[in-house]
Amino acid sequence: MAAVRFVAIGDSFTEGVGDELPDGTVRGWADLTAQGWADSRGEAIEYANLAIRGKLVWPIVEQQLERALALKPTHLSFNGGGNDMLRPRTSISHIADAFSQVLRRCDEEGVTMILLSGANPSAQLPASRMIQRRGDLMSLAVIERLEGRDDVLRALNWPDTELSDPSYWSQDRLHMNSRGHHRVAARVLDALGETVPDGWWSMPELTDAVRLAQREYMREHLGPWVRRRLTGTSSGDGRAPKFGGEWVEVSPR
Repeated sequence: MAAVRFVAIGDSFTEGVGDELPDGTVRGWADLTAQGWADSRGEAIEYANLAIRGKLVWPIVEQQLERALALKPTHLSFNGGGNDMLRPRTSISHIADAFSQVLRRCDEEGVTMILLSGANPSAQLPASRMIQRRGDLMSLAVIERLEGRDDVLRALNWPDTELSDPSYWSQDRLHMNSRGHHRVAARVLDALGETVPDGWWSMPELTDAVRLAQREYMREHLGPWVRRRLTGTSSGDGRAPKFGGEWVEVSPR
């Protein structure tokens, strides 16, 4: 089999926020996919992850895409637009243009693109109707850009109503927990034609999951998010990719 070199670009969804490990680092669906891919093939793959939380879709393209392609990957995963979508004045077509740009560059470099959509958090967030509507519009706009492109691998999580259940989400209600990230990784592996580990589609609910009361949620999560919007700052400001933009060898377990 040909060697696999898998690079992921994106925002907090791809970085793995919400799937925190005991040492405080984050894992997430992309890390899980890399491990599951190596396990399924029975041989090591190379993996890199340039995603940084808080990024808007065009900064992802401008800051991560060419660095990722310079690594000469065989596969590149891309997701973005979730942070843009929460800004009502952002143009949906402007978001979709970023996906077209990533696909164009993957075509030019002979790289297989893996397209992901994020899961739908709207049911448990303020302004849920607006988020649902804009998420639906963004998903439709991106899919229209890929019409006739069956060679693009798709792992579309927005339509997955199971993932909207609170048991898949962390306390901030905006990022999936470990259970959610495993379900997304299962969908990516399935799109790749690889074996999905037992239980990843629907892991047991987390026994230590705590649902915050509305007042606690507003104070601990929503308030800081609003302050960042008002001050023009991002949770990703000053952060570097967790793997430093270099290949990591992932061996089968």
